[in-house]
Amino acid sequence: MPVIGKKIRIASAVIVLMSSGVPLWIASEALNPQIAQAYTARLDLSIDRFPEENYETLLTRAETAARAAAQRSFDQDILVTDVSIMVSVQNYGAIAPVLELKVSRPQWRTRPDPKRWATYFKTARSLLFFGGKFSTTQDANAESPNPPAPPPQNTEPKPSGENAVPPKK
Repeated sequence: MPVIGKKIRIASAVIVLMSSGVPLWIASEALNPQIAQAYTARLDLSIDRFPEENYETLLTRAETAARAAAQRSFDQDILVTDVSIMVSVQNYGAIAPVLELKVSRPQWRTRPDPKRWATYFKTARSLLFFGGKFSTTQDANAESPNPPAPPPQNTEPKPSGENAVPPKK
């Protein structure tokens, strides 16, 4: 009989310990809740250049796309504290980043202007073939790399003496 009594005491002790652990866990969570995990939303956007679009218009479109993406990121997830958006442009097969928008939620709330928080990449203009003497097609008036050879000059003396050098005075 003493063996059964020991088993009953052990089982009742386990039940008491387990039942006291749940209220203890609830009390500890109530006094010290877990901290919400905030994070940075990172986005990569790519836009294509429209025909006949200049670089300034393209930058305006990139800023508009970055602004919409930042606002959407903050609106969709309340745990997002920062947004990092990279906007790249494709132009005739060349791809280059034109701007990066890095902003925190409080900064965006006070001033939701992408021009204020964006970093512009200066080399993007030349990497995308804007503003230089870049051409995607051969111009009709442009000189060819190999100009035509000049007509051969006649080296035979003319009978009337036209090739003679006049004397210096």
